[in-house]
Amino acid sequence: MKSITSRENPLYKELKLLATSSQARRKAGRTLLDGTHLCQCYLECIGMPPICVVSENSLSHAEVVDVVGRCEAAHVPCISLPDQMYQAVSQVEHGIGLLFIIDTPHPPMPEKLSGSAVLLDNLQDPGNLGSILRSAAAAGIERVFCSQGTALAWSPKVLRAGMGAHFLLQIHENVDLASLVQSAMVPVLATSSHAEQRIYDVDLAKPVAWLFGHEGQGVSTELLGLATSQVSIPHLGPVESLNVAASAAICFFEQVRQQVACQDSSATRSRRR
Repeated sequence: MKSITSRENPLYKELKLLATSSQARRKAGRTLLDGTHLCQCYLECIGMPPICVVSENSLSHAEVVDVVGRCEAAHVPCISLPDQMYQAVSQVEHGIGLLFIIDTPHPPMPEKLSGSAVLLDNLQDPGNLGSILRSAAAAGIERVFCSQGTALAWSPKVLRAGMGAHFLLQIHENVDLASLVQSAMVPVLATSSHAEQRIYDVDLAKPVAWLFGHEGQGVSTELLGLATSQVSIPHLGPVESLNVAASAAICFFEQVRQQVACQDSSATRSRRR
């Protein structure tokens, strides 16, 4: 393991830029996985990272020893930093000092939208984006398409909120959602608090694409006009609308409920035969 103690070290300077600058992350095509949970998820779902970085104080933790050992066995460069230098690049408070530098995935765009997916139109808040990714992965949805104005999906804040969901999804950024919706082979359902049709009245047993918009303005007028249907989530309290991440979770798991009910019904019919 190599020890870096100078703040002028080129790799350390790169670390600081990746930790603090969205522009630097986009330009380098790299990002940081900060903390043991994300790093372990990456190892299990993707494999070895390009670089592993640890704080000197963390080298006594069993989880870090295990991760470093696996990385070194695979000839991954492992770097240790003095605790004060490490804390300057980490955004996890009171965490165990472990992070990976990884290359940002860029999966190929499908020719057409043909399966269940999530479309995000100008979503701004990293916490909301990470929560939606986490709910989508839990619901078995595999693809997420983000418009140009949506928060960077691979920023450290979104990664922490996603809790490893990124590694179970195909995430496409800077997507022309209008073109994608126009060529879609599945129904595209846009959420709107003003829609008369409820999500509970829509057939969700088959694949659909969910379209969610900006936290304050919602889905753009253009995309609302292109969507197959507009749907709402009914609620009883005197609240105009729900948080977009909460709305997404409700939609995804109503879809799961209907899919499970359909599978159970098919299984019952098969047994009766």
